[in-house]
Amino acid sequence: MKFVFASDSFTGTLSSARIAEMLTAAAREFFPECETVEIHVADGNLGTVDVVTDALGGEKRTITVHNPFMEKISAAYGICPVKNDDGTTSKGAVIEMAAASGITLVPGDRLNPKYTTTYGTGELIRDALEQGCTRIMIALGGSATNDAGIGALRALGVKFLDGDGRELGAESDDDPHPGGTGGDLADIMSIDMSGLCPLIREAQITVLCNVDNPLTGPDGAVFTFAKQKCSPDMDTDYRNEIISELEAGMIHYSNVLNKTFGADPNSFPGAGAAGGLGATLCVALGAKMSLGSEAILSILDIDSHLKGADLCITGEGKLDWQSFHGKTVAGIAHHCRANNVPLVAIVGTTGEGYEAAYELGVKLILKTSGDGPAEKSMMNPEEYYLRTARAYFQALRHENQ
Repeated sequence: MKFVFASDSFTGTLSSARIAEMLTAAAREFFPECETVEIHVADGNLGTVDVVTDALGGEKRTITVHNPFMEKISAAYGICPVKNDDGTTSKGAVIEMAAASGITLVPGDRLNPKYTTTYGTGELIRDALEQGCTRIMIALGGSATNDAGIGALRALGVKFLDGDGRELGAESDDDPHPGGTGGDLADIMSIDMSGLCPLIREAQITVLCNVDNPLTGPDGAVFTFAKQKCSPDMDTDYRNEIISELEAGMIHYSNVLNKTFGADPNSFPGAGAAGGLGATLCVALGAKMSLGSEAILSILDIDSHLKGADLCITGEGKLDWQSFHGKTVAGIAHHCRANNVPLVAIVGTTGEGYEAAYELGVKLILKTSGDGPAEKSMMNPEEYYLRTARAYFQALRHENQ
C-alpha cells in the first residue's frame, strides 16, 4: 500500500509537517509494510514560507521590520533558488505578509483595521530585492490590515499625497498612526512613484492568494474581512462606523488607482485579499495573481508523488465553503481525481457548505472533534488528531482483510 499525506496545517494548533508525521505513525501501526509519502503543503496562507523554502532547498533570513502598529519586530522570509523557463536559475524569495503585518502580531484588544499598516511587508520585499532576489512570491493570508497595501508601497519609496500635497502615512506630530493605514485611503488624491525602489523593476512578483474577492462592494476587502480585524470588545456602532469609513476610503482609492495606472483594481479576482494588498501590488507594481494552493502544489510536483498511490489524506482546520476557493483541500482533490487516487479529508471541524467536498471527489470526511465542540479538540489537538487517524486506519485494515 502507498499512502500520500498532504494536509494543510490546522491554524494555530498543528503544522502540516506534524500532521504528516502522525499520519505516518498511525498508518504503519496497521499497515507495517506500507509506503508513506509526507508532503508539507500550504495555500498561500500561514506556513507558506516553510513549505516553499524547504521544497526548494532555500534558507530563511530574519530581519527587523515594523508590525501593523509600526513597532519594531523580527520577521523571517525565505531565499531560494528558482528555476526559470529557459532552464537557468534565479535567486528568489518567498514572503508571508503575515510575518510582518499579520493579525497574530496584534493583541485582540488592539485590533482596528483603520489604524494598521502593511509597511513591514514592504520592508520584507525591499530587503529581498537588496539581497539580489529577482523572483518574489508573496503570500497574502492572515492580515491585520485594511490599508490596500499603501503601507507596503511606502516602504518601497512610493508617496501617497493628499489634496494639499502632504504625504500621508509619514511620521509627524499630527499623525499618531504613521505607516500608511486604512484611515488614510479616503484622503489620497495622487500617487508619486518617482521614489520607487529601482530594483523592483527588475523583479518578477507573484502574489499567492486563496480568495477571489474583489476590492470593493459587498464581497470586497472591507465588508467580507474587516470585521475579523476589529477587536471583539469593540462597540458595535463604532465598528460599523469604521467599516463604513473604510469602504468609502477603499472605493475612493480604487478610483485613484484606476486614474493613475489605467487599470481597474476590481477587474480581477483576489484584489480584496489581505485588505486590498493584492490590488495595489498588481496594479501599481505589475505583480501577477496566482491561486495559492495550485502554485505551491506545482512547486511540490504533487502529481509525481500521487503516481501509484492507493490513498491520499488531506485536510485543514475547518472545512467549509471557503475551502473551495483556492485552498489546499480543493487543490489536492483536483490532482487526486486526475490521478485516480481516492481522497480522504481529516479536518478539525466542518462549517457551512462543506458538503461540496464530496462533489470534488473526497470520498470520506472525518472530524477530529467528532460530534463534540471544536474547542475541546483544539485544547489537545495532537491527541484528537492521532485518535482519529488511528481509528480510520484500523477500519481500513478491516476492509482489506
